[in-house]
Amino acid sequence: MLSMVFDKIIAKKTINYLLQINAIKLNTKNPFTWASGIKSPIYCDNRLILSNTQVRSYIANQMSTIITKSFSDSYVLAGVATGAIAIGALIAERLEKPYIYVRPNPKGHGLKNQIEGSLPSGSDVVVIEDLISTGMSSLNAVNAIKNADSNVRGMLSIFSYSFDFAINRFESEKIDLISLADYNILIEIVKEEKIISDDEIKKLERWREDPENWM
Repeated sequence: MLSMVFDKIIAKKTINYLLQINAIKLNTKNPFTWASGIKSPIYCDNRLILSNTQVRSYIANQMSTIITKSFSDSYVLAGVATGAIAIGALIAERLEKPYIYVRPNPKGHGLKNQIEGSLPSGSDVVVIEDLISTGMSSLNAVNAIKNADSNVRGMLSIFSYSFDFAINRFESEKIDLISLADYNILIEIVKEEKIISDDEIKKLERWREDPENWM
């Protein structure tokens, strides 16, 4: 099982970019509420990457390189809706690979597809995610691909919180997980650059240990 950032130098540059464009927001006093109900002192909005040409190009180029180095040549790329649809398409264009995207649920009208695009039975698939938190939405996409009689080779995300319980979920599904950057690298950077106070850093560390009961 592979669960790690691909390269620490790339990870640090990615985090610095995300902080510069305010894609990563830190607030220990007024925490954000995730869809899962978890109260969080951090919010990562990777959609902002698309609005910055320099950051967008860097992220797409690095993810393309990692995929080329990590997976054999024959595969379909899949973006997880909605956050990874655009970045996935950019990567597919660079790598000249077939591309699909996966909805959280089948459409309620029309063809009622959950997977949009052409996915031949028996395909090998590399999944692109913008963010991995609890892992539930990511694995929902994985299961949709498996149910379409295709094989998930692995998943690459821009950012991961690297929660133990999420990693265990990927391990149980035997899905190799690679992240461009993660929460551990973020903590290193905020410490090194003194972006927030020592007390706030301690709160971020405590949250990382037990996010569901942090409040």
